[in-house]
Amino acid sequence: MTYKPIEIDRQNLTIMGIRFSDIESLNSAANAIGSNMFEGFEPTPRLIEIYRDYREGKILSGDLIEKLRGAV
Repeated sequence: MTYKPIEIDRQNLTIMGIRFSDIESLNSAANAIGSNMFEGFEPTPRLIEIYRDYREGKILSGDLIEKLRGAV
């Protein structure tokens, strides 16, 4: 398995082009995503968007699985 860095733009508050509302949210997501990447997770912009929306309460836990099924 090869580590493949992802694009994080802290000035524009984006990860792989997905915008976050503030630097704290971006850093929290970057840390969580990075930790999971060491376990083999390969993020996509759509998965990052789902993660962000879930953390912000835009996606309820009951809907999370359905969203993830459509993104993989």
